[in-house]
Amino acid sequence: MQLLAQIVTGLVALIHVYIVLLETVLFESRGRRVFGLSKEKADIVQPAMSNQGCYNGFLVAALVVGFVHPNPAIASAFTVFGLACVAVAGVWGGVTVKRSILLIQTLPAVIALALHFA
Repeated sequence: MQLLAQIVTGLVALIHVYIVLLETVLFESRGRRVFGLSKEKADIVQPAMSNQGCYNGFLVAALVVGFVHPNPAIASAFTVFGLACVAVAGVWGGVTVKRSILLIQTLPAVIALALHFA
């Protein structure tokens, strides 16, 4: 079960690496299309999206520390913290931005958390 938890956690981390890229370096091209924004609206929200991408990068960092830290208790704490943050951010995004965020972000994090504690 632990291996499955690590696989799903890895997928959550990869999803967030992609989100970081969409919200930062790829925002003007692919990011704008993925988020369904016109050029005019994208120009207005670009600074906020870049900031949001930075925060998503911190979520990735917490999950990566969970994979590489040599102390299992500390690694587990980082993993749980990272996954819990992803789940909460996903719920907030699902409520305030777009319902599909619940499936893309929250559901995988909750599954990984459940597997982590199974």
